[in-house]
Amino acid sequence: MNKRQFLKSTLGLSLAPSLAKLLAQPAAADDELYWAQIRKAYRIKPDYINLENGYYNILPEATLEKHIQHIRDVNYQGAYYMRTTQFPDRKAMSKLVAEVVHCSPDDLILTRNTTESLDMIIGGFPWQAGDEAVFAIQDYGAMQDMFEQVARRQGIVLKKVSLPLHPTNDDEIVELYANAITHKTKLLMVCHMVNVTGQILPIRKICDMAHAKGVEVMVDGAHAVAHIEFNLPDLACDYYGASLHKWLAVPLGVGMLYVKPEHVKKIWPVFAENESAVKGIERLNHLGTNPVHAHLAIQDSVEFYRQLGPARKEARLRYLQQYWTKQVRNLPGIILNTPEEPKRHGAIANVGVAKLKPAELAKRLLNEFKIYTVAIDGNGVHGCRITPNVFTSTVELDQLVRALKALA
Repeated sequence: MNKRQFLKSTLGLSLAPSLAKLLAQPAAADDELYWAQIRKAYRIKPDYINLENGYYNILPEATLEKHIQHIRDVNYQGAYYMRTTQFPDRKAMSKLVAEVVHCSPDDLILTRNTTESLDMIIGGFPWQAGDEAVFAIQDYGAMQDMFEQVARRQGIVLKKVSLPLHPTNDDEIVELYANAITHKTKLLMVCHMVNVTGQILPIRKICDMAHAKGVEVMVDGAHAVAHIEFNLPDLACDYYGASLHKWLAVPLGVGMLYVKPEHVKKIWPVFAENESAVKGIERLNHLGTNPVHAHLAIQDSVEFYRQLGPARKEARLRYLQQYWTKQVRNLPGIILNTPEEPKRHGAIANVGVAKLKPAELAKRLLNEFKIYTVAIDGNGVHGCRITPNVFTSTVELDQLVRALKALA
């Protein structure tokens, strides 16, 4: 099998005709008959209702089968593939991801996840003792841990803010970060979509404010890519990392990192690269030997995403969140930790029940109502994160509503 034949077998796979025909049909966000058909594209575990899709979005069966075929094909090619076509194939896959977020492929590389992407920036930033970094206590723990390590090793100062759960307007959030910035601040980390609450932050406004003060901005986009529509360059951030195993439903082990071209040279890579052999952002992309079949599956995931339709997917996810939150938001004993304003959320929401600790709430939801979710208890957020997916039905969300009412 030559390179042309191999690429055709691994990258030219298309969706099954019946699924492709279904995806081509127009459908509204509340068309339950249509979304019930989409549900059939997945193998759903019947033991519980999965409302923790924010951790890992399972693959549609067609995408999963293609991934398995990629594993077989790479194994068949062996070292020949790893030494020859691996690298142009990875570049082709990173180009597809760049198309999803509408940035130049020259500014984006594939990583393993959001943590690797953003920790590379935090750990590789040219810090000097006394420099300051600003972030929120609601940011993802792995990045906070990396900041803490850099503080111990290099003597930087960490300044933390706490995000309002129900902001009155964008200015309230922008001013929160602005008030934490001093002349010593070098880097500001913000979430595009806060992982514990689902709140969407006004990234462009935050970036404009920070840049006016001479501060660079790093964005955690783990839950935004292929969840909500946006053009990455329009955000005006300096760095952007995301995990593609979340809303793009790529197999586990694939993430992305975007870096503005003017910043590439100053960041120290996690793994050293031969500086004379690579140019641009590729100097940050020495992965060593890695499961390349996961990269090949990007095309299949992007194909499914495109045929489903970014706007239609986002509309369905927003609809599902609003479907259940509207029913419980103002009920006694139930606490919503996610803003009500539609522009400030997507699929994710966080709910608590008065007098029940989040861990107990999660336990009872599973044991008594067969609903699986995750408890969040700290840094100003106390509740369970509820994350439906496109295959989630309103019948399942009705069960969640009944459970919350009973527990409250």
